[in-house]
Amino acid sequence: METRRISTLEVSTVGLGCNNFGWRLDYDATVAVIDTALEAGINFFDTADIYGNTQSEEFIGRALQGRRDKVVLATKFGMKVDDQRQGAKPEYVLRACEDSLRRLRTDHIDLYQLHQPDPSTPLGDTLAALDKLVRDGKVRQIGCSNFSVEQLRQARAAAGEGARFVSVQNEYSLLHREPERGVLAECEREGLAFLPFFPLASGMLTGKYRIGQPVPENARLSSGRPKFLNDRNLGIVEELINFAAYRGHSLLELAFSWLLSRPAVASVIAGATSPEQVRHNVQAAGWHLTPADLEEIDKFAPVD
Repeated sequence: METRRISTLEVSTVGLGCNNFGWRLDYDATVAVIDTALEAGINFFDTADIYGNTQSEEFIGRALQGRRDKVVLATKFGMKVDDQRQGAKPEYVLRACEDSLRRLRTDHIDLYQLHQPDPSTPLGDTLAALDKLVRDGKVRQIGCSNFSVEQLRQARAAAGEGARFVSVQNEYSLLHREPERGVLAECEREGLAFLPFFPLASGMLTGKYRIGQPVPENARLSSGRPKFLNDRNLGIVEELINFAAYRGHSLLELAFSWLLSRPAVASVIAGATSPEQVRHNVQAAGWHLTPADLEEIDKFAPVD
């Protein structure tokens, strides 16, 4: 498994998204996925306090007892846990961190991320609280998610001499290329790591959804994120499948390797509901696309 850097953190180029833990997966199934991820060389685990209604962090904490040092552990705060636990006010930042540390059964979080901007709180106040967590040794690095170029610049200015965001986690895939309108370039200019979520467009880039074929039973897109399931995207998927197959690769390999062709991308965060899915994700990241490949892909999967 290749690695890249998020500031001082060295992470596997394929990360494990832990949003299924405590929701789609019970504890035993979670352990099976985590065990397989570690065996396959994945060292970057990304979760959030809201995943599984806080159970994702709890399951990870239990599963990693005795092997915490094998993982670069990232979590997030800021989205609504309940009416009392949400947002990015300084006092809540400190409380949210303590709650996550307890659930994760660890004394530090490697990458602590603001899950979304909080318009009710000055960004400088949030950053001051995060800086305290870094100085206290409870957090190694800080990041953000769902931030625009303007918000990244505001954060850089507001940080002053304190801790700064070292990463941004936004949606990015062959079917959602919006980060190319500015955020990726900003990351390259400022040395920020970019972490794409929904890299497979909620399953559209796995090959499960094809023109003229029924949606698989219990498929996520049948109810979860219908914006991806449309004639335009189905047409793009067919083009991508043909492009990959002609070169001896799968659509899954193309989806991962295309993201990793972007210099700012540090790790592709992919969820998994089974050990087999983990192994497929890891194997998918080894295709090194040429400039000619990328130019051809742009013709049928254009920037949004």
